[in-house]
Amino acid sequence: MLNKIKAIRWSALFTNKKTKRMDFWSISKVVVFLVFLIFLLYPFVSLFMRSFFDVDGNFSLVNFETFVSFKYYYGTLFNSLLVAVVTTISAVLIGVPLAYLTARYNVWGKRIVNVMIVMSLMSPPFIGAYSWIMLLGRNGVITNTLANIGINVPSIYGFVGIILVFTLKLYPYVYLYVSGALNSIDSSLEEAAENLGMSKFRRIMSVTFPVIMPTIAAGGIMVFMSSLADFGTPMLIGEGFKVLPVLVYEEFMSEVGGNAGLASALSIIIVSFSTIVLLFQKRVIDKKVYNMSSLRPPVVTKLRTLPRVLLSGLTFLVATITFLPQIVVVVTSFIKTKGPLFVSGFSLDSYRTIFYKLGTNIRNTFTFSFIAIIIIIVLGIIIAYLITKRRSKSSEVLDVLVMFPYVIPGAVLGIGLALAFKNPPLAITGTPIIMIVAYVIRKMPYTVRSSSAMLQQVDQSIEEASINLGVSPMRSFFKITARLMLPGIVSGAILSWISTINELSSSIMLYTGKTATISVAIYTEVVRASFGTAAALASILTLATVVSFILFHIISKGKVSVV
Repeated sequence: MLNKIKAIRWSALFTNKKTKRMDFWSISKVVVFLVFLIFLLYPFVSLFMRSFFDVDGNFSLVNFETFVSFKYYYGTLFNSLLVAVVTTISAVLIGVPLAYLTARYNVWGKRIVNVMIVMSLMSPPFIGAYSWIMLLGRNGVITNTLANIGINVPSIYGFVGIILVFTLKLYPYVYLYVSGALNSIDSSLEEAAENLGMSKFRRIMSVTFPVIMPTIAAGGIMVFMSSLADFGTPMLIGEGFKVLPVLVYEEFMSEVGGNAGLASALSIIIVSFSTIVLLFQKRVIDKKVYNMSSLRPPVVTKLRTLPRVLLSGLTFLVATITFLPQIVVVVTSFIKTKGPLFVSGFSLDSYRTIFYKLGTNIRNTFTFSFIAIIIIIVLGIIIAYLITKRRSKSSEVLDVLVMFPYVIPGAVLGIGLALAFKNPPLAITGTPIIMIVAYVIRKMPYTVRSSSAMLQQVDQSIEEASINLGVSPMRSFFKITARLMLPGIVSGAILSWISTINELSSSIMLYTGKTATISVAIYTEVVRASFGTAAALASILTLATVVSFILFHIISKGKVSVV
């Protein structure tokens, strides 16, 4: 009898191990880790290793020595940090007051203002650069108009132009974060400060802003990282003012013999600084986290007619200037052109040209993005479940891996992939596959974060009840939990889609003549001074972004943040 009991126990233990070994989520975790190991860690390690070899393939520190020895190289790092710091400060100076006005006062048209600001955030930065060239370039509309009345405005090219474009493009991060935080503050805190005799301004500075400081910092770090990593804007309007991502591109893609080792070293340097800034921000903010009940939301102040008109006009003015690049793009796409010049009259010639000559770019953009989104959705919902419902040490590592592309600039990821997969057994550099891989890795966080937010609202007992009724964990997840997650999945996928169709930084490093996308075509058309066709291509992206954003708003019903 004792032997029989032991046999049963051993059988149960063996069955348990077998079941655990064949568990759907265990297999999924292994597969997901393999994907990130092959397509994220391996390219980054390859990039890191390549930085320690000279042009002859010998192990050397010459690439780093070159960087620190010549001002031409290390100066670009200071330029990049200067741009990032100034952009962050200016974005906070615009985003925080604007968020306070719309959150705490009854200004007119808040919904319209929010849509215009979010739409400007969703469009690629290089479209903003192109639009401001149309307005304030050497032959720009505003430049020529003011010149006719004797007013000469500074050139849009250089440091000032980069700051202008980045600030108007990126302050919405601060605005959106701070708006949400201001609406969640418990009003009793501010009322207590006022009851102690504080003036309104002192209460804002000593109570309200310190409470939301972690949120301001979170928005600021998004601005900092985005401006530090962006390639398109400085490339188009930087001219003599060169930043590190542009130098990385030039060293890797040089027509007179690129230096992949030096490009790799520059990439490691910019990733290192990005990581240091991110860790520093996290350490500082973790010490300043405030918890509150939020039982009493803040009351919106009712303004009198004149102040209300003035503040509403101010918010609309800022939102309109922010949204102006999209308006310029659409309008100029219908203006007749003669070579690089716009002439009087309207026509559809620019659209005819792009559909005839650049149809492949348009088709590639939506084909690659569609395939990438399917993969992102499948992997995204699995990863969201693993890091939300099946928490473990490995899940925490997976969470870090998913967010790691935020630290890596797109151009750096593109170089890493190009170097890692240019030779067998997985020689996919130059093929559509490498483009899709870059989009999946780079845009995955949107879907994962959105799905995780929705998954946290789903009661685990629903899925457990299904499993207890004999349904397998895999079927229970896809038939029950995944359906409940659907709004978050689709919302995150739409945001991933928007950022994918607008992607330039990684695409510019990986494309060939057969795999070029719309964003690459816009960049090349602007460089060639074919502004009409560039505007038509940009209008297609703008239309796709608007439609996608409308779908996002309908599906999420305002419950899922774009950031």
